[in-house]
Amino acid sequence: MTVVLDNTAGRPRHPEKAHRPDSAALRKPDWIRVKAPVSKGYAATRDIVKQNGLHTVCEEAGCPNIGECWDKKHATFMIMGDTCTRACAFCNVKTGLPGALDPNEPAHVAEATAKLGLAHVVITSVDRDDLPDGGAQHFAQTIAAIRTRCPGTTVEILTPDFLRKDDAIERVVRAKPDVFNHNLETVPSLYLTVRPGARYFASLRLLQQVKEIDRTMFTKSGIMVGLGEERNEILQVMDDLRSAGVDFLTIGQYLQPTRKHHPVLRFMPPDEFKSLETVAYAKGFLMVSASPLTRSSHHAGEDFARLKAARGA
Repeated sequence: MTVVLDNTAGRPRHPEKAHRPDSAALRKPDWIRVKAPVSKGYAATRDIVKQNGLHTVCEEAGCPNIGECWDKKHATFMIMGDTCTRACAFCNVKTGLPGALDPNEPAHVAEATAKLGLAHVVITSVDRDDLPDGGAQHFAQTIAAIRTRCPGTTVEILTPDFLRKDDAIERVVRAKPDVFNHNLETVPSLYLTVRPGARYFASLRLLQQVKEIDRTMFTKSGIMVGLGEERNEILQVMDDLRSAGVDFLTIGQYLQPTRKHHPVLRFMPPDEFKSLETVAYAKGFLMVSASPLTRSSHHAGEDFARLKAARGA
C-alpha cells in the first residue's frame, strides 16, 4: 500500500488530502487478499518498464493484481506523466501540475510493447486538463507508434473524460483503437464526493459519442463498489451504459489506498458480484467481468478475445 507522502519528491503525493483526518479502515476479508509480487516474470516486466522510462497504472494506482499480471508480462502503460490534474477521492495517482509531454514517449511505449511480446496492450493516462486537447493527440500518436512497431498487437485505451476539450474524442477514435474504455467509476449520487472534477453525464456522453463516430468500435466502462452506492443505483448505471451502446462492463471492489482517501464502506461478497454479472448479461452487455479483484485491464487480452467471439455469436 502506497503512503501519502512521496519521499522521493519531498512533497505530499496528494496535497489536497494531506491534511485530512485519517478515516477508518475496514479489515479486508479473505476473498480480497493477494500474494506479494516476487516472481521472476514480475522482475523482468519491471525492468523493461524502467528501461524505457515509462509509468504504469499498475504501480501508480497500487493495483492488487500487479503480481499476477506482471508475472505474465502484462503491464498497463500510463502515458503523459505520473501526475494528474484531478484529485479524485479514490485514486492513488499523484496530484499536481504535470510536466511537459515527452515527444518520444509513444515510441518508448511501442518498444516496451514489443519487448514484452504483448498481443494486446492497454494504454491509459492521467488527466491532463492543462492541455488544449486533454492529451488526445498524444493518445493518437501512441496508438500509431504501436501499430507501426507491433502491427499484430491489438490496442485498448482507457481514457480520461476530455471534459470541455472540443474534438478530442474524434481525434482518438480516428486513431482506431480496438477497444475504447472510459470508466464511470461510481454512481451519479457519489460524484461530488468521489469524482468531483468529473461529470457523470459527460462521461456517459463520451461513450455514446464513440459509438456515433464508429459503431463497430468496442466500448467498455467500469465502476467500483464499496463507496456507499445502493444496488438500485448500480442497476441504473447499467441501464445508462446500455443506452449509450457500451459493450463491456467491469465491476470491482474499491480498495482504499491510504487512510486519507475515501473509506471503504463495505466489502461486497463474491456471490453479490455474481448476481450483478447475471443481471448485466440480462441487460444486454456482450461481456461482463464482476468480482472483488476485477480491474479495467485485468485479463484484458483474454477478455478481448471473448468480446469478439460474443459479437460474432
